[in-house]
Parts: sequence; structure tokens; C-alpha cells
Amino acid sequence: MHAAALAANGWAVPEIPPTSSPALSACGALARRHDPDRFFCALFAPPAKREALFTLIAYNHELARAREAASTPIIALMRMTWWREVVEHAAEGRPARQHEVAAPLNAAIRAGALDAPSLIAMAEAREMEAEEEGIASTAALHAYLRGTAGGFAVAAGRLLEAPPALLPALQQAGLLYGLAGVLRAVPALAAQGRCLLPRALIAPEAVVAAPEMAAPVIARLAAEAPAAPALRGLPASARAAALPLVLARRDLRRLARGRSVRRGLLDRLAVLLAAQMPLR
Repeated sequence: MHAAALAANGWAVPEIPPTSSPALSACGALARRHDPDRFFCALFAPPAKREALFTLIAYNHELARAREAASTPIIALMRMTWWREVVEHAAEGRPARQHEVAAPLNAAIRAGALDAPSLIAMAEAREMEAEEEGIASTAALHAYLRGTAGGFAVAAGRLLEAPPALLPALQQAGLLYGLAGVLRAVPALAAQGRCLLPRALIAPEAVVAAPEMAAPVIARLAAEAPAAPALRGLPASARAAALPLVLARRDLRRLARGRSVRRGLLDRLAVLLAAQMPLR
């Protein structure tokens, strides 16, 4: 159904500005291009909070690409340290570094929109990606995701003023979205010579050489994913922080059945529906 038709029937459909629109900032354009799932979910946040959420997405992207863009693990660690220092400098009231994401990130932290300790924790959680031995076990994978994608969800929840008691549930929701993302990205990571699947289940070298060999492990990890959290009591103003969980549930069901994931209209409609009503 077209967005105009949905709006005519009482649905609160956010306007999605084109990337070239002056209404979309550099961080917004980056978020839309590199993290379209979270960008779409962010459109359901209160307008006054949306730009800070785009900035958070852009920061998370910069952390995620630190290992991808680095030729060696030590360079990846240096990139992550650079971003941690960006956050620390902002928290200390120091000027922003010259970077299209660092400047708005500095402003959002100094304005109190983004929580510096949460952002630092996200950077520290990414350091595991620079460890050459990789991820040892399923428990280690979940711990990594709790700090990365889960840390993002916590930072988004704090930004949107979610009740503190629900932050652990948001972190669990983020873990599940991160898990689906890791499983979907197995072929892409293998093309970079990387693997984030647990070594206890499959040798990373085998996945890099032949990504299709990981299919049974992907299905198993999806089928045995942790339980989805209860998010009753999350106010509508903070609902955008939890909306990626809608996509995670859909993706994990497909992956558990051995199916590929291709984002489509039904996924967006599922998010749109969830944005209109209390989450369970």
C-alpha cells in the first residue's frame, strides 16, 4: 500500500526525505545509505530526537567499518581508539575533530542528547573484532553482540528517554538484531577474509574459503537465538529504539529455515504496524 493511502487511513507514516534533500543532514544521508534498517526505524522517533539518532547510527557505522577499512588488526584498534577519544573529548567539553560524523557527535554529546559512557562501551565492544583468534563460542558471540548492537539499542533508548528498567530489554533486542545481521553478512564478511561465527561450531578459515559451508551453522544459531525480550511499558516516544527487533524476528525465522533474507515491502509494513501499537 502506498504511504499516502496508509496515511489517509489513519496510519502515522513518517516522511522519508530523499538523500539529496537539504532536510537530510550528512549523518542522515550516511545512515540511510549504510544502515537503512535503523534509518527507517529512526523515522518513527520524535522529530526533535531524530537528528541525534541519525548521528548515533552514523557513529555506529564508523565503528563497524573500522575493521573492514583497516589492513591489519592494529590499524583497526587505532581507528576504534580514535573514535573513543572523539567521545571522551566531547564529554570533556573539548572542540570536535574535523570529520563529518565527529562534529555532530561532539555537539550531541555536549547537548546531553547522547550518553558518552554508552558510546565508549560501544567502541570497546568492537575491539573484539581486531582479535585474530576470532569468536570462540556461541556465548562469546552473544556477549559481543550485547555490547555492539545491544549497546546501540541502549544508547538509542537513553536518547529517547526509555524507562531505565527497560534498558536491559532493549539491549537484548539489540543483541537479536545484531545476531540476524551477523548471520546475514556471512558471505560478505567471507569476501573480506573475515568470519564472526563461533570457532566452536565451524572453523573461520573454512567459512572464508567456502561461505556456503556455514549454512547449517547459520540455521542453528538462528533457531537457537535467545528469547525476545518483553517490552511492555515502553512509551511510544521511545518505541523507535525497539523497532529493529521487528526485523530481527522476521530475519531469524527465515534464517532458521535456511532461507536468504532480502529486505522488502512486507518488512517495512511490519515495522510500520509495530510503530503504531505498544510492543509486547
